[in-house]
Amino acid sequence: MGSTGLVPAALDAGSAEGTSVRLLLSLAVVLAAAFLGGRIAVRLRQPVVMGEIVAGIALGPSVLGLLPGDVSGILFTSDVRSLVGGLAHLGLVLFLFGIGYRVDAAHLRGARGLVASVSLGSVAMPFALGTGLAAALYPWFEQAELGVDGMAAPVLFIGTAMSITAFPVLARILAERGMQNGRTGAIALACAAVQDVAAWGLLAVVLVVASTGTAGALALMAVQTTAFLIALFCVVRPGLAWLLSPRRSFGGPALTHAVLVVGLLLAAWATRAIGLHAAFGAFLFGVVVPRRHTESHYPESAARIDQAAALLLPAFFTVIGLSVDLSALGGKGLVMAVAVLGVACTGKFLGAYLGARLASAPRHEGLILGVLLNARGLTELVLLDIGFSAGVVDSRMFAVMVVMALATTLMTGPLLDTRLAKDREGLPHAPLTTAHRDAADWDRVR
Repeated sequence: MGSTGLVPAALDAGSAEGTSVRLLLSLAVVLAAAFLGGRIAVRLRQPVVMGEIVAGIALGPSVLGLLPGDVSGILFTSDVRSLVGGLAHLGLVLFLFGIGYRVDAAHLRGARGLVASVSLGSVAMPFALGTGLAAALYPWFEQAELGVDGMAAPVLFIGTAMSITAFPVLARILAERGMQNGRTGAIALACAAVQDVAAWGLLAVVLVVASTGTAGALALMAVQTTAFLIALFCVVRPGLAWLLSPRRSFGGPALTHAVLVVGLLLAAWATRAIGLHAAFGAFLFGVVVPRRHTESHYPESAARIDQAAALLLPAFFTVIGLSVDLSALGGKGLVMAVAVLGVACTGKFLGAYLGARLASAPRHEGLILGVLLNARGLTELVLLDIGFSAGVVDSRMFAVMVVMALATTLMTGPLLDTRLAKDREGLPHAPLTTAHRDAADWDRVR
């Protein structure tokens, strides 16, 4: 194939230099699409990240792959996919550190009973309904695509995926409506954090079940994981508190940033060496970092990691998009999508609402919590990617779950605005409940 000019020649070359040049072009397309998707999402009153996710999926076979000339295949050749996948993996690790870093126990103060009840309900009910649905749909799975024997791991994984709430997307939705500091918003964030911890724990169990074939291997992994947790909380956490203390004469922003980055990478490596996903280590390291030191003296250190994750996450969305072909769902896929979406919404909404009512929360607050905790978004995609890579679900079920993650998150903002509008209508004639106060706050923000 002939070419003119240095760039086309490099693009045609089968060398490392040619791959690097193609990677630059592919990343430029990915970032441009992510920016455009984010701007469109803002205009539609959706979080920026949802636009980036949709843009990443559009670059795969679902949209770009439908155009003549195999544009998606030309942009993302196998060698480029490998490099983009490496960048996506790094972005994922950095992102999970940020999630763990922002798990704040302070949200639990004064409402521990309500948070516990809502968290339990909004995890247990979708998990139970999800595992039941997965067992019913299991005969439709493509067994040749699964990397596990038996239905235990796939069924448990689907139940776990149904149970999660997207903490970062939820925080963005609340912030855009001025609810993040209100009682209902704080409770929703606390519940999402608890659910994330529970969901990652369940996912670890699922992956252990999927990857270990003997009781001895399972026991060894359990011992290694326990030792890792003890080391993190009993050694690493106090060590970080000492090292990052502002009283240290050798401290400063540069040291703090280096410690956080090196620490999260080592923790990610450790969990991968144990046999778990690297994301677990980064998440847990974020949990043990002493925020009172970093936030009060060197807040820019964690912010720089967030910025790096934000730059690399579009690559992760593209990797997801290249693995999803929505046009190939077929009749069975559409039936599965409707069933999964119905069960996901029902389980989350009823679980959160009933949990809130059992804890004596007002009806309005229970309804808002049910709407908020149904958002799955980015965290769900992370979990699905891990399960798909482990061979726990086939490509069709993976696509169905991606659709569910997008739909449940996209509907959260409009449903929340509708719920708040109904609450505002009752303000002059009803007691000012906590949910009503959030509605009044939203009026002032608008």
